[in-house]
Amino acid sequence: MYDVIVIGGRCAGSPLAMLLAQRGHRVLVLDRSHFPSDRLSTHYIQPSGLARLQRWGLLEQLSASGCPPIREARWWFGETLVSGFAPAVDGIDMAYAPRRIVLDALLVRAARERGVEVREGFTVRELLFDGDQVCGVRGRSAGGSDETIRASVVVGADGRHSMVARAVGAESYDERPAYTVVYYTYWHGLSAHRRNRNEVFIQEDTQIGVIPTHDDAYLIQAARPHSFAATYREDIEGHYRRAIRAAAPALDRELDGATRVSRFLGTAALQNYYRRPYGPGWALLGDAGFHKDPLTGQGISDAWRDAEALSAALHATLTGAEGWDQAMSDYERRRNAESAMMYDFTCEAASFEFDPMTRHLVQVLATSPEHANRFFGVIAGTVAPEDFFSPDSLLDMLGRLPEDTFADEGDLVG
Repeated sequence: MYDVIVIGGRCAGSPLAMLLAQRGHRVLVLDRSHFPSDRLSTHYIQPSGLARLQRWGLLEQLSASGCPPIREARWWFGETLVSGFAPAVDGIDMAYAPRRIVLDALLVRAARERGVEVREGFTVRELLFDGDQVCGVRGRSAGGSDETIRASVVVGADGRHSMVARAVGAESYDERPAYTVVYYTYWHGLSAHRRNRNEVFIQEDTQIGVIPTHDDAYLIQAARPHSFAATYREDIEGHYRRAIRAAAPALDRELDGATRVSRFLGTAALQNYYRRPYGPGWALLGDAGFHKDPLTGQGISDAWRDAEALSAALHATLTGAEGWDQAMSDYERRRNAESAMMYDFTCEAASFEFDPMTRHLVQVLATSPEHANRFFGVIAGTVAPEDFFSPDSLLDMLGRLPEDTFADEGDLVG
């Protein structure tokens, strides 16, 4: 019998399993995929995520994989440029955007090396219950027969369409609709000045992201409002290029001389939600328990933050140091508190409906490198959103605008 079974061995599941195994627990990871293998992803790992990877002893391996470090951010809001980079955290002054065929395989290998049993190509068909308590799983390897495997806890790290969440009826809350539809592909042959830079172009209802990754390739995504999904699917390449032409015409001209090196990947299934992440004998991690639009590139770093918190909570319950409900409710409160402001900000950005206050702040960020770097620190997880968006901070930033800025904004005066 295992202490913990983790369903899903990618960015959320393998780190959790590794951290639990390092604490002496018997952990099994089950994943229907084989590694290395690819999946839909923004790739981006914020500096706060890399700080965790460094604590786990894995950052050097990622750095040695040939992924270019990102040390500059350039966000265009129409014609207004906000540029800079986040303040360092634990000596980390960069981001990475690795291909998932590299990153996921690295994490699975690390879990195995720390004592986790990993079964690839294993499909979990159902959860086992003892009354209302989850006590294991039933599934099979490719070509094999059904197996019953028992554990004290089953964790669903199985993504947005989590089988575990469905099986236990995990309640969703603070749900928000899917705001965007996004497609991306990889390109070779872009200008060398883009190699260590993350670029974002936001023009009316279009967002373009340019991210350097492995093998001298660039992931370039084009996001449009969710209402455009059916139209987008009718001519993905055509609408993709038209979106780039509208929001980033210089980039579009550059692509005329570049080479697309993969098929298009994308989705419109980008609902925003929290799910209750625990119940009798089960827990949720990563996108299975919490998801927001990928526009701000938070998913991998969020998963690693929550993996550390969940590993501590499970260790406390498995050792008897703390009761299940207390430890797990603390995990949920911590997850929600640490994600709430970025959840709101991401949903606003993904809706393409910036309020007057946000538009004015963009003007400040464009002219103040200090505040621009702190803004990128909020995105990167190195500056607390509560500090950046505090009343005193906002008043300081808005005080840098000309006196007549708000003359036509009656709703902001008074």
